Formats: sequence, C-alpha cells, structure tokens
Amino acid sequence: MKALDLDAVRAFVLTAELQSFTRAAEALDSTQSAVSLKLRRLENQLGRRLLERTPRQVRLSAEGTAFLDAARQLLGAHERALAAFDSEPRRLAIGISQLIAGSRLPELLRRLNEHDPQLLIELHVAGSRDLLQAQEEGRLDAVLVVQPAERRHRGEVLFAESFGWIAAADWQPRAGQPLPLSTQGAACSIRAAAVRALDEAGVPWTEVFIGKGAAAVGAAAAAGFAVAVLARRAAPPGTRDVGAALSLPALPTQDVVLHSALTDRRSRAALNKLAAAFKNMPVA
Repeated sequence: MKALDLDAVRAFVLTAELQSFTRAAEALDSTQSAVSLKLRRLENQLGRRLLERTPRQVRLSAEGTAFLDAARQLLGAHERALAAFDSEPRRLAIGISQLIAGSRLPELLRRLNEHDPQLLIELHVAGSRDLLQAQEEGRLDAVLVVQPAERRHRGEVLFAESFGWIAAADWQPRAGQPLPLSTQGAACSIRAAAVRALDEAGVPWTEVFIGKGAAAVGAAAAAGFAVAVLARRAAPPGTRDVGAALSLPALPTQDVVLHSALTDRRSRAALNKLAAAFKNMPVA
C-alpha cells in the first residue's frame, strides 16, 4: 500500500471532528469539493468507507471510528517531526475572553499542544477590557476578545459570536416560577443585554447562579440548575438553546477578535491553529 496522504488524513480528522465538509474546508482554507475529493481518495486507498454521508449530516462509519485515533496519532507524530528543529521552548502568553473560554477549552489546548509540543503556553482567562489592556502593555502576546459587532476593531475579526439561553437537554421551566438565570455577574455586558431584553419582553427572571467565566456558568446549566446566558460556542455538551421553545428574546451578536503584534512564523502558525479551532467549534 502507498504511503497515506497526510493532507487527506488531516481532512478526514477535521471532517470527523466538525461533522461538516464545509467547516473542515474553512479550517483548511480549502473548498468543500476539494475536501470531499481527498476523502474519497483516502477511502479508496484504504479500501474502507470512513464516513457516512447524508444530505444533512456527516458521521463516522464503524471503520472510520476505528481509524480516527490512529489518524490523530499520525498527524501528531508528523507535527512533532516538523517541530524537531524548533528545539527551544517558545513562550506564548495568550488571553482568552471569559465569555468564550468554555468547557471545550481543554480540547482546544490539546490541539495547540499537538501542533507544537515545544510551546510554553501561558493562558489568561479574563474580561475583554482587561485582556486588551494587558496586550497593549506587552504583558500578553495575543488575545481573543469579544467586542460589540458595531464597534470598529484594530485586530482580526474571526467570527460573529451568537449568544443564547442555554439549558440542560432535559430542563423544563417550572410553572409560575421566574426564569432562573446563570450569568457572569453585573459587570458582564451580555448579562446586561439579557436582563434588559427580558424586562422589555415582560419575562420574570431571577439570578440563581453567578460564575466567573463561561465554564462555570455553563456548568450550572448542564446541571439543570439554571438557564445560562452564554455564547453558543461555549455551551457544554448535553445542553441546548431553549430560547425559541420558551419564546425568549433574541440576544445580540458580538465579534470575536484576535489582537496580536506577533509576526514570526512559529507564533503565527500556533495562533492560526487556535483561531481555526475556535472558529470551527460546534455551536449549540
């Protein structure tokens, strides 16, 4: 058998993880048809059907599931081989807005580590205003912050983040009771927008949980304790957006912006990997 095409293997892993040819193509800066062609060639080479394709869904076949871990290990070994000449550790201080640093953050960091195991990551999770100030003062190399869509940005806009009313999959409202909310506290701009929208819509509410960061707020939702005002991209597994079902008001979108003055190849490659992982994170 011929050696596997690493680009095709990478396309398979991304498509499997994102469950979408379109998202995989975006992450690879390619086209959907090119990704599909690579995958068909890989399947033909292996003599196995790796993905089940339907008009609405892409999912792993049994053979694709068996191949996925080995494919990840192959890509990881390849990345480590390429990094062999970058033998000195490289410190990268990154700030991520607490609005989007949710339960999937460990997975994002795992991908970053696989990309460049010699990186020394210094991670800061805080409010966007504090992170921007730290980056401007040179204390952080790069920051991923959330800013209102109508505000002009100096950085690179990665995507528009939508926010929702996130609850456990089996959560149901209690008749005659106010909507129980999980938020990031009075200083959070999204919390302010949410309660203002509820008041204008005449929806009674009560704050029952205040957490520091999306992971804590999402945990309260996943536990069935409250409805979280949360970025959909940061919603933990096993939750859903109940806004439409409860006729709750829509929440504003905000841009996720990357700010960095780094220009060296190694740092930019790591930041591009992190940005692509965030951009293609499943949305609740």
